[in-house]
Amino acid sequence: MTATPHTDVWPVRTERLQIRPMTAPDIDAMWAWRQLPDVNRWLGLAPDTIEAFRERYLDPERLASMYIVELLQADGTAAATPIGDVMIKVGDAWAQLEVADQAKGVEAELGWVLDPGYTGRGYATEAIRAVIGVCFGPLGLRRVHAGCFADNEPSWRLMERLGMRREEFSRKTALHRSGEWLDGMNYGILAEEWALTDS
Repeated sequence: MTATPHTDVWPVRTERLQIRPMTAPDIDAMWAWRQLPDVNRWLGLAPDTIEAFRERYLDPERLASMYIVELLQADGTAAATPIGDVMIKVGDAWAQLEVADQAKGVEAELGWVLDPGYTGRGYATEAIRAVIGVCFGPLGLRRVHAGCFADNEPSWRLMERLGMRREEFSRKTALHRSGEWLDGMNYGILAEEWALTDS
């Protein structure tokens, strides 16, 4: 079962960015970076047409878990520029049946994509740090986790920069659309660990 993150905590602003819930008009901007070969090679699904992409992200449950990362203008007068997207999928932790109710909606899976034109400036780190802060702050979650292909070094390095713990390095467990079996990596962090890391 998946819960939708609270809407009253958004948008979230950092020094340079704003993170807000995605809306249907944002889908075309998101396509601009997700359709790039250097980006979509790491994605779980890479629709090959804008029509297929729109259909996938207009699904209400999927749309509700997506957030747009925008670059704020220095003077605050111009419109923010979309530069990436974040998935926050709140869900249940595993639990024995007798205590399953206590494990509902307590953790989140995160995913993110940044327009390659804006990489190398710390925007992804800034955005995901803010998102984890929301997960452990206003959303009151106990754990967040994320995974990537082991060959996607920028992604796992970002997780390590944020203090996430490598929980799994699996050998050739993920079949890539190229036909090659790739290694996978999974990271996680608990609320109490984040409190120490973020202080």
